[in-house]
Amino acid sequence: MKIIIINGPNLNLLGKREPEVYGAQTFEEYFTKLQFKFKDVELEYFQSNIEGEIISKIQETGFSYDGIVLNAAAYTHTSVGIGDAVKAVETPVVEVHISNTHQREEFRHVSYISAAAKGVILGFGLKSYDLAIQSFIKD
Repeated sequence: MKIIIINGPNLNLLGKREPEVYGAQTFEEYFTKLQFKFKDVELEYFQSNIEGEIISKIQETGFSYDGIVLNAAAYTHTSVGIGDAVKAVETPVVEVHISNTHQREEFRHVSYISAAAKGVILGFGLKSYDLAIQSFIKD
């Protein structure tokens, strides 16, 4: 099984940025834990602050991977292009968010990704990624 985690803007600052919202751990540290926990899954990780690069990565992996875990971050609420890319590919996508976006500013209550996603997981901190990976594993 091959799954890619795609993170959007500012998630490269996890561990530094608003630790009261996002925690004190870097994503790279957490990714190492995910790789250890899911040894039978080939996990990849991609992060970009650039919308077009995220779209390109979804298109590149969206026909050959078993799953995409997507945290488009702020682009979730603004990018029709990322939402269209999710609709265009065959690989199922699980949308994740570290925080519960419905408890935050009103503009964060709208997602251009959710309608095309296999599911949405939010509000469980970094564990949201763990839950998303588990959703792809068949019992």
